Amino acid sequence: MTEPNPPSARTNLPAVVNQDEASSRVTRAILDFISQIPDSKVHGAVDPVAEARRLTGRAAQRAALTAGTLALPPGPLGWLTILPELISIWKIQAQLVSDIAAAYGRHAELGREQMLWCLFRHTSAQAFRDLVVRLGDRLIFRRVSYSVIERVAKQIGVKVTQRALGEGLSRWMPVIGAIGVGGYAYYDTRQVAATTIAMLKSEMGVADDEARSEAAASQEVQAQREHRVQG
Repeated sequence: MTEPNPPSARTNLPAVVNQDEASSRVTRAILDFISQIPDSKVHGAVDPVAEARRLTGRAAQRAALTAGTLALPPGPLGWLTILPELISIWKIQAQLVSDIAAAYGRHAELGREQMLWCLFRHTSAQAFRDLVVRLGDRLIFRRVSYSVIERVAKQIGVKVTQRALGEGLSRWMPVIGAIGVGGYAYYDTRQVAATTIAMLKSEMGVADDEARSEAAASQEVQAQREHRVQG
């Protein structure tokens, strides 16, 4: 006779965490988190690519260890570590963004929009449609109000929460779950680094609403031309 299955997440999750409430908390954490850009002790590197690779490897290992450790508590206690885990990983990743930018000699160009882009573009690219316009190899960051940043953070918060709660199911198997969570943190940190490096290799600009509208119109014209050529 087989042993009964362990308590399912469907049985215990509602008593521990509500997805809407969790998403709201994550969104608030994102907004609080991007309000300050970390300082960096890294100086402009002779070979920024090699320095970025070194920084990325070290940060990814730290993120994996941090996430895996926080994922060890089993059951309901494990659910309570999700937000602290996210914030801990973001701190590591934000410092990585800051250090890579310093290695490229472009730390002064980092703002909340650039930090938001680097940390979460790979999580929810669609959320940035009102924040960033790409023109060839150039990235135009819109100078936005807090309400726009809040809307972007909310969309990201939903995506992050869905993934985090999905990972949370593995917390009923603490050792296996910790390995999986740590592995994802390693991968996620390398994605942040890739986005940061790509941004720093591009020409960056900041535009107000009028300039952004002109950039968007130019992008649309370019897309139409490419469509006609392909047609």
